Amino acid sequence: MQDVTDLPFMRLIARYGAPDLFVTEYFRVTPDSKPDATILKSITENETGVPVIAQMIGQDIPALIRTAQQLEKYPVAGIDLNLGCPAPVVCRKDAGGGLLRQPERVDEILRVLRDTVQGRFTVKCRLGFTDKAEFPRLLEVFQKHAINGLTVHGRTVRDAYKTAVHPECVAMAVQAMPCPVIANGNVVDVPTGIAYLQQTGAAGLMLGRGAIRHPWLFDHLRAHWEGRPVQTRTGRNMLEYIQALYDVTAAFHPHFETNLHVQKMKRYMVYITTGIAEGQLEYRIRRVSTEPEFFAACREYLDNDEPLPLRPPESSSVFCGFAELK
Repeated sequence: MQDVTDLPFMRLIARYGAPDLFVTEYFRVTPDSKPDATILKSITENETGVPVIAQMIGQDIPALIRTAQQLEKYPVAGIDLNLGCPAPVVCRKDAGGGLLRQPERVDEILRVLRDTVQGRFTVKCRLGFTDKAEFPRLLEVFQKHAINGLTVHGRTVRDAYKTAVHPECVAMAVQAMPCPVIANGNVVDVPTGIAYLQQTGAAGLMLGRGAIRHPWLFDHLRAHWEGRPVQTRTGRNMLEYIQALYDVTAAFHPHFETNLHVQKMKRYMVYITTGIAEGQLEYRIRRVSTEPEFFAACREYLDNDEPLPLRPPESSSVFCGFAELK
C-alpha cells in the first residue's frame, strides 16, 4: 500500500507475526524514472528475514524493461507488475488498474517482461475495470505467459473498496491458471480469511488494510492452522502498537516534523480506529493536528483492558462487504 506499508511498517509488523512474503510499495515507472531510493530500502535494509518482492507500476514498455533489470540486481524474491491500483491519478495514466481496459496492451507488456525477468515474475490484478464480466478475457491473457503467481483482488477497479469481493471469480482464476493464485481483499479476521480460501481454493492470502488494523492477524491465522490458542488483545495492546508505529515511522525520516508525522499516522489510523468506541476515536483522530492531541485521543479510548473487537462493524465505510465472506 503506497506510502503506508513501507520499510518501518515491515519492521514493525514482523514483531507481531510476519507474513511469508512482503511486497514493496510500487516503484513508479515512467520513461525517465529511476527506482525510488526510499522504496529500495525496503529491499536493501530489510533485516526481518522475510523475502521481499519488488512491485512495479507503469505502462511504458522500455521503461518497465529497464526498471525490472535494475531491480533484479538487488536481493529481491521476484518482480511483480501492479494491474490493480484503483487510484484515479494512476488509472488516468493507463497504469495499474487502468491497464485492464486494454487487454492487448497487457498481453504485450507481460510478454516482454516475462522475457526480461530472470527470476520470479508475478502479477496482481483486479477483476476488470468496470465489470467482472471482463475477467475471463484477462485470464486468457494471463494464461499465455509463464507467470509464477497471480494475486487477484476480488473487485473491479470501479468497485474500489466499496463492495463485497467476488470469490467465484478468484475460484475461476484458480481453475484456469497453472500457477499459484493468491486471494486479496476483505480479509479482516480469521473467519473471513478461512472463508475466502475455502470458497476459492486459492494458494494463499494477501493482506493489507486488515493487517494494518489488526497487526496480530498473520499470527492468528497461523494459530488457526497450527491449532494453538491466541491471546485476547486489549485497548492497551493497541495503544502500544500505535506508539510503536509512531516511533518506528518517525525514526525512518531524516527531516522529522511532528505535525506532518501526525498526518502520516492518520493514514494508518483510518483502518485502526474502525469499530473502536463506536466511532468516537475515529471522530477525534480526524480532528487532531498535533502530537499531544493525537496521543491524548488514543489514551482516552485505548488505555484500558477492554478486549478489542475482532472485526470492524458491518456498517464500516472503510471495510465494506466483508460479512459476505462466511
